[in-house]
Amino acid sequence: MGYPITLIREGEKGAGDIAAVQTAIDATGVTIDWQVIDVSLNALNQSDTLLSNYVLDAIRETKTILKGPLTMPIGLDPRWIEADIRERLDLYVNLRPAKTMVGTRSNFQNVDLVIVRETTEDIYAGIEFERTSIEAADARSFLSKLSGKRIREDSAVGIKPISVRGCGQIIEFAFNYARNNGRSKVTAIHQAHIMAHTDGLFLEIARDIAQEFPEIAFEDRSVETVCRELMQTPDTYDVLVMPNLYGDLLSHLCAGMVGGVGAPNAYIGDKYAVFEAQSTRASQALTDPTSLILSGVLMLQHLGERDAALKLQTAVETVIAAQVATAGNRDLMTEVAGLPTIAQAIAEAVV
Repeated sequence: MGYPITLIREGEKGAGDIAAVQTAIDATGVTIDWQVIDVSLNALNQSDTLLSNYVLDAIRETKTILKGPLTMPIGLDPRWIEADIRERLDLYVNLRPAKTMVGTRSNFQNVDLVIVRETTEDIYAGIEFERTSIEAADARSFLSKLSGKRIREDSAVGIKPISVRGCGQIIEFAFNYARNNGRSKVTAIHQAHIMAHTDGLFLEIARDIAQEFPEIAFEDRSVETVCRELMQTPDTYDVLVMPNLYGDLLSHLCAGMVGGVGAPNAYIGDKYAVFEAQSTRASQALTDPTSLILSGVLMLQHLGERDAALKLQTAVETVIAAQVATAGNRDLMTEVAGLPTIAQAIAEAVV
């Protein structure tokens, strides 16, 4: 019996592409008990709640899931569904690697870093009030009284919660990820010089936890500094850990730096893990045929199969480089014949 993994696909429409991903992952020699779930959007009556419940039941069955791209009908918001799943399963880690590979269009070289983003707190916690509401008026009055600072009467109000637990669990994950995957440095990203009590708490806890990992180098950077240095010397970064908002922005920045539209992506908690292409739209995710396979690399790492993960990562890079060598300066990510063709080549390259 192998690792139980739930594989979600969009019925027959996604069957060929998902089978191709299975072929590439199975070539590593890791035994996986694939439990395929076909999502029929019509059968779910185009309901956000029904769809998220359907996916949640599948995740709880095996605790690990590889999710193919789903085409959302009009009226369904994939961001709402994904946020609902993350909240209900406490998937507090968003893991997004960014690595340059020969054959992808990029203005940068030697980028090999990992964004570790907290997903449950910060501005994205969704605690905000529309400017004309009674709640906004009460919040303005209350917060003005507490802070001694004037808040304009026409202001909408949002709250930025940052907790000891939220900081601790995401920072510990980043250091453990670095230790378990041969990474040498963790950088904490913040704006503590401006937000002393929220980002300041994040930085304080990062410094404390860093002392528990003496073999891992630690540094901290403000958001504006890291944005500038990513444009100048991205190869100096390794694992970057940060609160929710900064992680969302920097992960997209880094994906663009390495030439990807879609990118490997994982949401991880203490009990459950979801692996998927970074793009939220199926049409974008399939533009990059390797994005879901590279998410499979993250899945293998999560399962503790690090040698297999390295084999699959190397195979992807080998196939992309070979494509360029035989076809000239062509971008594999946008001109391939299709995912099954690429996946078969990757499977054959796994050694």
